[in-house]
Amino acid sequence: MTDRFIEVSLDKRGVRCTAKLLDDRAPVTCDAVWNALPLGGDVYHAKYARNEIYTLLPAFAPDEPPLENPTITPIPGDLCYFTFTDTQLGTASYGYEDDAGHRGRKTVVDLALFYERNNLLINGDAGWVPGIVWGSVVDGLDRMADACQDLWRAGALGETLTFRRA
Repeated sequence: MTDRFIEVSLDKRGVRCTAKLLDDRAPVTCDAVWNALPLGGDVYHAKYARNEIYTLLPAFAPDEPPLENPTITPIPGDLCYFTFTDTQLGTASYGYEDDAGHRGRKTVVDLALFYERNNLLINGDAGWVPGIVWGSVVDGLDRMADACQDLWRAGALGETLTFRRA
């Protein structure tokens, strides 16, 4: 199989990086994402996992991928896939606004980019939250990390995170 690449972008900030799909480690997840591209929406910066940005999307795969290539300690450049229910993300402590796009969806997909070290996927409400590592940034992580830090400090309102074929 030929290597597949995607572009991950913070659109308002005009920052992009390129990631390689990990087809050999997470083939079902890679196919699900690839077949649904482009994907994107409002960006959030993690409160619990640390150095992570993500977007919340409606389910797009015919069946949710199995937990292939799982991690609870993502490294810089990892792209992760998580599946949640609306009720899992419904507590006020998460800080999502009442009109957030994921509200009312039975299944919510979280596509995330980890941009720095020392991440731990543990949640005070749910415990360990393993994610599927389906891609790895191969170019532009330094620029994206700077933009993610700006997003953390300056705010995410009006910014979108987009995944598209490269």
